Amino acid sequence: MSRIGRRTRLALGLVTAGVTGAGLLLGPAAPAQAAARQVNWDVIAKCESGGRWHINTGNGHYGGLQFSRSTWKSNGGAKYAPTADRAAKAEQIAIAEKLYRKRGLSPWPTCGKKPGVYKKTSSAKKPSGKTYVVRSGDTLASIARKFKIKGGWRTLYAHNRDRISSPGLIFVGQRIRL
Repeated sequence: MSRIGRRTRLALGLVTAGVTGAGLLLGPAAPAQAAARQVNWDVIAKCESGGRWHINTGNGHYGGLQFSRSTWKSNGGAKYAPTADRAAKAEQIAIAEKLYRKRGLSPWPTCGKKPGVYKKTSSAKKPSGKTYVVRSGDTLASIARKFKIKGGWRTLYAHNRDRISSPGLIFVGQRIRL
């Protein structure tokens, strides 16, 4: 056991548990906002690698989204290929989505700011006028599948932003627009 004092252990416990107190927010807000937006990975790949998904220039970054070997592996990419350039485009995007949920677009500090990085949701189908009452075990994704909502859970979330604070947080009995 380390020799840190009780107050220090208590403070560290509060920080690691996510308690920030007094409205102070620790860490970047990007990952929390990330779930609500869909990234156009082709725009980032065009900026990072000229849109060449299987590129390896020898600079220590691989594939269309220019993953380092360590970032690729730490986010589960090794289950597809040893480096991103050897993985399929869809596999690279799957790992990018995982990383995006954790860190937002911060791994792509320049290319993540390019116009068109976020897909427009305005073309999503308008709400049907029907509603659904959330049942135990429901998720936005399962409801979207059940009612064949084009755009899936993202569309449901867009239609219900005034009712749902987070796409992963819905409640039994809550009424959502379809």
